[in-house]
Amino acid sequence: MDKIIEKKKGWRLAFTRKALPYWLGGVVLVFIGYLILRPDTQTLRVAGDAFTASTVQRGEFNDYIRVSGQVHPMTTIQLSPQEGGIVQQILIEEGSAVRAGDPILVLSNDNLDLQILNSEAELAEKENILRNTQIQMEQQKLDVRQNVLEYGTQVERLKRAYEQQKALYDEKLIAREEYLKAEEDYRLARSKYALISERSKQDSLYRGTQINRMEESLENMQLNMQMIRKRKSNLVVKAPIDGELGLLDVVLGQSVASGTKIGQINSVGSYKVEAKIDEHYIDKVIPGLEATFERQGEQYSMEIRKVYPEVRDGKFQADFKFTGVQPDNIRTGQTYYLNLQLGQPEEAVIIPRGTFYQKTGGKWIYVLSGEGKAVRREIRIGRQNPQYYEVLEGLEPGERVITSSYDTFGDADVLVF
Repeated sequence: MDKIIEKKKGWRLAFTRKALPYWLGGVVLVFIGYLILRPDTQTLRVAGDAFTASTVQRGEFNDYIRVSGQVHPMTTIQLSPQEGGIVQQILIEEGSAVRAGDPILVLSNDNLDLQILNSEAELAEKENILRNTQIQMEQQKLDVRQNVLEYGTQVERLKRAYEQQKALYDEKLIAREEYLKAEEDYRLARSKYALISERSKQDSLYRGTQINRMEESLENMQLNMQMIRKRKSNLVVKAPIDGELGLLDVVLGQSVASGTKIGQINSVGSYKVEAKIDEHYIDKVIPGLEATFERQGEQYSMEIRKVYPEVRDGKFQADFKFTGVQPDNIRTGQTYYLNLQLGQPEEAVIIPRGTFYQKTGGKWIYVLSGEGKAVRREIRIGRQNPQYYEVLEGLEPGERVITSSYDTFGDADVLVF
């Protein structure tokens, strides 16, 4: 006999198989609502001693940076031989004090010796040629003067003969032909005398010019000879100034070309500091900025004397000079750590420097809330010095912030201790 099944009504209907799809749809809607309405934050639990906290404060921000530089002589002169040769002797070692004119090393040059001998032989030959030419010209001069005298005498003689023949011809005592012949001989002698006199003048001018040129040539050769002999003295390399032989990069027997840098002379008593500065500060660093450093309990002052425009490997060079006394034990090559003042001290909101900056780039920081947790907050950092960051936005004096490393915090928005 069949049993009649009673149809469920009311709340019992919710527990039937037909209601199962509705249950599933409701669960999905609740999960979606949770995803939409839940807070979008990440929380990380950390140990209470796993960080360093600092207090935000309002105080004087000193705009300076710390740079390291090396001591160099203010004046350095390159040591180069004017004549090439082989190193024969080294008279002074590196680091020794020298005075201007002190010989440092001696070179030998066989080619230069041969050149000197050839020049001396050429000079002697020129001198012999000049002397022979002068003798010949003097002989020619005497010959011409003798000819002038002879023709002058002949003119006088023929003049008397002409005058006698003319007197006889006027008295009709000789033939006309004899008179004309005497006249022609006289005129010819007078013309020759005029020519020989003109030749004497021209020869005198020519000889004078030629002798002057030869004497000038001889003087030039003598000067050339002196210069070549002076080149011989240049084989001894000497100190150009008083100072210290800071470098001598040669060995005995080495062949050194003319003009090659073989060392340097450092002036003593005046030094500078050469520093490499990050290119981030290239617009702020200008000549005249002041810097200070401490050495053996004493503070010394410097200022920038020159800024080099070239940037290499992200750094540019600046030279500093002392504005007061120098350290007593200063030496070339020493390293000094300078505090370079970029601007005047100003009142600002500041926080101590910390390794958090490497993670955040100064764009955000964890702020302690006083409830056993720290919350991430956006900030804006301006200038910085070796001790503090200048905070432009996001923090107030008196707040506590985490300034140690954030490497273990990941991307958490809230830290719970």
